[in-house]
Amino acid sequence: MSVKEKEKISFAQLKKPIKNVIVCLLHLAAGFILGMSEVSDGIKPFGVAFVSVSKKQNIIFSSAGAILGYMTDGLTAQSGGYFAAVVITGIGAFIFDMLDISEKAVGLMCISGASITAADLFVSARAGMLGERLLIIIAQMTACAAFSYFYFKSMNADFRNLRFRALPFDTMVCMMISLSTLLITAGRLNIGIIYPFRALTVGAVLLAARFGGMRWGLILSICTGFMLGAGSGDAFILCGAMSIGVLICCVFSSFASLGCSLIYTAAIAFLSVLAGEETGLPLFVNSLIGVGIFLLMPSIVCNRLEDFFDSGRNTAPDGTLRQNLVLKLRFASSAMAAVSESVDQVREKINEVSRKNNEAKKDTMSEEEYIRNEIVLEKTNQIRMVASDQFYSISGMLCDLANEFNDAEMFDSEAGEKIRRLLAQYEIYPTDISAIVDKYSRMRVEILLNGESKNLSSTAIQDGIGKICNRYFDSGRITNFKTGTMLSFTEKPNYSLQIGFAQYSAEGKLCGDTVKTLNDGKGHSILIISDGMGKGSRAALDGAMGAGLISRLINAGFGFDSALKIVNSALLIKSNDESLATLDIANIDLFTGKCELFKAGAPSSYIVKNGVLNKCELSSMPAGILRGIEFAKRTAVLSPNDSIIMMSDGITDLGEEWLNRVFAESPYGIQNTADYILKSALKATEGIKRDDMSVIYAKLERNQNERSF
Repeated sequence: MSVKEKEKISFAQLKKPIKNVIVCLLHLAAGFILGMSEVSDGIKPFGVAFVSVSKKQNIIFSSAGAILGYMTDGLTAQSGGYFAAVVITGIGAFIFDMLDISEKAVGLMCISGASITAADLFVSARAGMLGERLLIIIAQMTACAAFSYFYFKSMNADFRNLRFRALPFDTMVCMMISLSTLLITAGRLNIGIIYPFRALTVGAVLLAARFGGMRWGLILSICTGFMLGAGSGDAFILCGAMSIGVLICCVFSSFASLGCSLIYTAAIAFLSVLAGEETGLPLFVNSLIGVGIFLLMPSIVCNRLEDFFDSGRNTAPDGTLRQNLVLKLRFASSAMAAVSESVDQVREKINEVSRKNNEAKKDTMSEEEYIRNEIVLEKTNQIRMVASDQFYSISGMLCDLANEFNDAEMFDSEAGEKIRRLLAQYEIYPTDISAIVDKYSRMRVEILLNGESKNLSSTAIQDGIGKICNRYFDSGRITNFKTGTMLSFTEKPNYSLQIGFAQYSAEGKLCGDTVKTLNDGKGHSILIISDGMGKGSRAALDGAMGAGLISRLINAGFGFDSALKIVNSALLIKSNDESLATLDIANIDLFTGKCELFKAGAPSSYIVKNGVLNKCELSSMPAGILRGIEFAKRTAVLSPNDSIIMMSDGITDLGEEWLNRVFAESPYGIQNTADYILKSALKATEGIKRDDMSVIYAKLERNQNERSF
């Protein structure tokens, strides 16, 4: 007979109930400690403030703890007032949590401040001391509202999306203040002139200053020093002494732990003399004990703290990482190029063998079957050619990425962390942030997010990032991918490109030309015209495919030559019918004015300098006609107020003289000029068969930096 084993409850099943019990007990304990905590003149706002920010499932425990804490002074009128304030605040906080009110922090501050004020006014009025306690009542109301805010920010810190060090600075300060309030009562515990918690706090502050730097040391010394002394009336002396000691200690941080300890001790000794014997002696003795704790701290604790506060000091220099990455990318690029050659050689051999086999069987099959086999073999060979070209395109892309990383001089990790904290204030939690400075000292910021996020186009984010990096940034560019979103900011370039364009469809509603304008996020403005073969819907499909594919590939980081290979392959295998598309591209560097022209079967473009048209005509093949086509290229340099005119062949066929005359008569304005050129072309072709027409007119203008940081 089999014995049925009793089912055991796993730790995972017990984890949530145990966690809930622990949270409830912590609320009870925190409420009790904060209820007892008192500063000068009997001000005790901390328990009420803590109850106001508790979640509905924990309000009973925090309220019970706070009431018990307030009752430690006995059943007096004052403790009864605090009892009433806790009850009123608990009810208000429960309602706010149930309704999930958006401005919860402000509402909870109002509830806690109003309830403790009402209780104070009632108790003081009954005792006939309203006039004497008026300033104390106002001070307690202000403190209660303020600490409600501190507790709210601390308890609602988003640890699911952010590590502690990545939290916004104001949230970290609120957490330090909130934790310090738990030390108010403990700060009064003493054995003669020895205050154990003050000594421990000095040790903690020195550890924070040693491993976290001046900022962490000052935050802890100000928060803990003030709260430890608040209960005994020497808050400002203790706070000031610890802060000045830490400040001087950090100035001499290069002297290692022992040197820092001696300097801190000397500073506290001097301040203790100024404070007088009654306050100065306990200050010096407890600081001395704290210094001893700091020096005797086990190495394992020091190592953990160093890892926690480490900001990348032990990582390899940026240049080393960059060169290593560039080397690997270039090696991978060479490997993919070799794969492409191997695949091409195999393709040629297979095609040769297949054609020979088909020729050998020609006499045994009908003419129709032979032709069908030849068509299949040709199409199969084309597909293999495309596969070979894809490997070559990937090789080119890797080479482009290697060149891009080679241009990067530095990755600013400190700016990246600051940007992460800024975005957290807008509830944006990126998976990765890169702040890259290239060899020309231009900066760009790239932010990768999972899925889509709101507020990405906010100008406040752009201004905030500009202040962090101390640079002017252009408007952010949002690129949506299937698995995420890329938000990129480029340092505001010297120039901007004002663009106007116009189109005419010769047949139906669909124009065979496609116009695209884009910014690559690296300070380049790119203009594209793609003209599909023929007119109507089929030409529109080819043109849209050519312009759409190449713009997406450029956005993804492909170079122009690599992108053309992929577009050409896509058009080659798009259908059994011939699919052609011209590509006319202008890439303008908005930092220098350099203009690169790329043409694949495209007609002439014109660069306008000082009102004079300069023709740029390049011979090349359109995409989709043959394998292995390449861009014809030319480079020019644009100055401010220079412009560029790009047109499809429906307009350029009218000739250079016609364009010179039309441009001289064109009205002022970028879009007006583009419209006028198209309107004049339509007028010149009245009564004859028209082709699709497209024109882009773009003018380079100098940027003005309007914001100051």
